Amino acid sequence: MKEETRSFGYICPKCGKSVSAKRTVFALQAAAAAVVCDCGESELIVETTGTAYRLHVPCGICGETHRAECAQEALLSGQGIGFACPQTKQLCCYAGEEHRVARAMAELEETVARERVRGDAADAEAFADSVIMYEVLSELKEIASRPHGVRCACGSEKYSIEVRRTWVDLICRDCGAKLRINAATDEDLDRLCCNMTLTIGAAGGK
Repeated sequence: MKEETRSFGYICPKCGKSVSAKRTVFALQAAAAAVVCDCGESELIVETTGTAYRLHVPCGICGETHRAECAQEALLSGQGIGFACPQTKQLCCYAGEEHRVARAMAELEETVARERVRGDAADAEAFADSVIMYEVLSELKEIASRPHGVRCACGSEKYSIEVRRTWVDLICRDCGAKLRINAATDEDLDRLCCNMTLTIGAAGGK
């Protein structure tokens, strides 16, 4: 019988990458668990009191570490639960079913990227066109919300996002393939809007 698991995800406030991992329900009931970023600069800690869970959450939204608590059944059963940054009220951490956490993390990456765009909007050198970049990120979120909206040619639907001055890279977290989305002109936005789905690593991807 396959052991039941729960997944956890957050955005590292140090390197900006999404961090996710899964733990068995048995392990979560027995002792504290930690999910550590590959950069080694942040970790999500999950502690049990026997009837509830206390989480120490690195926040990719504001850069601080928050403490959150939830009932045992909320963490160990159901589709999933989100934890919000107390400063911005935006969700910054997810726990639950693996596929739901993966989708939530993709949306969280886009949220963090959009906030970065807004924060840098006054800096003309930050992006070639901040309005186009914001619209591209919004369209990417819409595509990602569709069933199999963003997937890799290798079959994975886990990916991360890197935002640059004139483009956005979608990077498969399993095989490392990239899909570059230009984000500097109206034509770039129009080309993206013509896509119902996106495939990373397909012909034309980088």
